[in-house]
Amino acid sequence: MRMPRRRAPSIRTVRWRFTVLYGGMLLASAVGLLIITNLIGMSGTRVTESVPLGNPPNPPMRPQVAQELIAGLRAQLVEAQAAQSRQFLIGSAVALAIVAVLSPLLGRVMAGRVLRPLRTITVATRRISADNLHERLAVPGPADEVKDLADTIDDLLERLAGSFAAQRRFIADASHELRTPLATMRASLDVAIAKPDPVPAQTVALADRLRTELDQIDRLLEGFLALARAQHGALVDRRTVSLGRLASAALDARAADIAGKHLTVHDGDLRDDARTRGSGTLLSRMVDNVIDNAIVHNHDRGWIRITATADAETALLVVETGGGVLDQAKVARLGRPFQRLGADRTGSDTGSGLGLSIVAAIATAHGGSLDLDARPEGGLRVAVSLPLAASQERMPV
Repeated sequence: MRMPRRRAPSIRTVRWRFTVLYGGMLLASAVGLLIITNLIGMSGTRVTESVPLGNPPNPPMRPQVAQELIAGLRAQLVEAQAAQSRQFLIGSAVALAIVAVLSPLLGRVMAGRVLRPLRTITVATRRISADNLHERLAVPGPADEVKDLADTIDDLLERLAGSFAAQRRFIADASHELRTPLATMRASLDVAIAKPDPVPAQTVALADRLRTELDQIDRLLEGFLALARAQHGALVDRRTVSLGRLASAALDARAADIAGKHLTVHDGDLRDDARTRGSGTLLSRMVDNVIDNAIVHNHDRGWIRITATADAETALLVVETGGGVLDQAKVARLGRPFQRLGADRTGSDTGSGLGLSIVAAIATAHGGSLDLDARPEGGLRVAVSLPLAASQERMPV
């Protein structure tokens, strides 16, 4: 089935908030440090007078000359202090500008290092789905909060894997166990009808009706078994098969059903190179279900268009049918078990509701997907995408 679109990431992410926090802390620390340094530098300095040892004192000077000399020295000192203050302020401003530019970058780097384990956990968790619950995060590192979170997720995956496995085993076991009483009921009907005494017409009609219902239950149980096997992922008979050949074989086997409903089949684009590798039995069942769905849920004198194509990486099987305009929301649910469109599509409500869900499970087990689309002009488009088999692995079906 078509995967839901991933929501676009928000601008206000945790990394963005950490970047602002760390960058702001660095900038505030730098501003505080510069303020303290400037306050200390702007405080008054003491001027002490001392006579160098070993030097004889200068001869006495006249008072007017001494005052002029002192005034000149004071002016030089004030000018030197002003120049020093200006240089210190300029240096502080340059340092503050550098810190203002570097603090967001350093904050982003620090936030990235802090959030790196969480990104690893997020990527690994997105990779794990219902079909590979055996995988684990197994995050290395010290026993901290991040490691506890990863271990908790691993425990949750362990419980989910056990639950899924138990569910699949129950479906398979129940399907097998129910076959025995059904076979007994069918044999009892045959014995009752085969008695030498004349059998009332009502009894014969009831027996025929019961046989029809038993056949429907058999098909339902067979669908359960195929669904459980596909979901279990036990691809024991792996080989390279051609989707085009499987579709041609399925059409030939259903020629009588197609002729009975006077359907027109367009199958001129079934390419042999649309090949994939996997379970031959399950892939054949997948193609059969898609074509059965197109035949059964179709109007008399309707049409079916089937194509099997390939590109560089994907083998694609597309089956389209005509009919009335369908609701896309309802069509998207057809890949789930027991979902049917019923009379809205074909005027009948036949089928077990497992056909396309089996197709979706088999496609997923082989690394592919099922897309279901309501055609704008009416009818249904079923597309199965599977990984293309390597050319060196190709072999006849």
